[in-house]
Amino acid sequence: MKERVLITGASGFVGHHLVEAAVQAGLEVYAAVRPSSDVAHLEPFGIRYTSLDFSNTEALVKELEEKQYHYIIHAAGITKAKTEQEYIQVNAGYTQKLALAATKAAIPLRKFVFISSLAALGPVVYNEATPIHEQNKPQPVTAYGKSKLLAEQYLAEIKDLPLVVLRPTAVYGPREKDIFIILKTLNLGLEPYISNKPQWLSFVYVKDLTKAVIQSLGAGINHAAYNVSDGNSYDRYALATITKRILGKKSIRFHVPMGVVNVMARLLEAAYASSSKMPALNQEKLNELAAENWNCSIERIRQDLGFVPEYDLEKGLAQTLKWYKENNWL
Repeated sequence: MKERVLITGASGFVGHHLVEAAVQAGLEVYAAVRPSSDVAHLEPFGIRYTSLDFSNTEALVKELEEKQYHYIIHAAGITKAKTEQEYIQVNAGYTQKLALAATKAAIPLRKFVFISSLAALGPVVYNEATPIHEQNKPQPVTAYGKSKLLAEQYLAEIKDLPLVVLRPTAVYGPREKDIFIILKTLNLGLEPYISNKPQWLSFVYVKDLTKAVIQSLGAGINHAAYNVSDGNSYDRYALATITKRILGKKSIRFHVPMGVVNVMARLLEAAYASSSKMPALNQEKLNELAAENWNCSIERIRQDLGFVPEYDLEKGLAQTLKWYKENNWL
């Protein structure tokens, strides 16, 4: 029999690629999705589906025991919310309940992989001599980052959980929708920036992230956390420079003062006041977008898991832009 894996957040951008990687690894995949989720893009993988009540630990225990999972990859979460409490409930509270259920359930659990975020550690100053390391004192600059950090702290308290935490930096690739906004803007010939301050950024192509997840399933190490990036640091113009070269485009580069962007974020939030959703640009997100330095070290995951990224930004963007064009996103 195949080993069985539960993937939460399976209908999302990263979740879709996790499903693909798990199927390719020969695992029997159960995708945890909401009843209202569109799963048409998952149908070609021939997987099974389940629905979880993250607010009820006992219901989770029953579900886990019924399916007898060997692995759990917890990728579900929210990146945009109206309040800090909503971030905490979904990203931290639901994670804690699922992990507690996993330890209470009579299942052959070998690994619980939590997809956290580099936002849980937070950025450093521009001229910091060393990149962000796993042992850095966490200093998240957003409610999202704080909720991911709280989730990690909850999980650390569950000592018998066979845990690996992965902290990806900015993830991009086919089906991603936030960085895609930047790529679409560049395709139109516009190249806006927030202020004129220098920045160091880091990225990870989604297939490298999923490779790290699959490698972590077989790791003999428990209760370890790892940064995940392509191992490089990029200045703030690199994404645009590479994108324009691949697309054969020219652009008008301009810098918008921080005060103006702040006003734009407030106006957008006001426009979304009666909506359950949040705009891509909001005051919360602005703290991450304007941070000076997201360069992170991946030496720890290289040494412990043998992780070697296959895609730098040039190679990853080439694949990403090709997909967007073939699927009429660009």
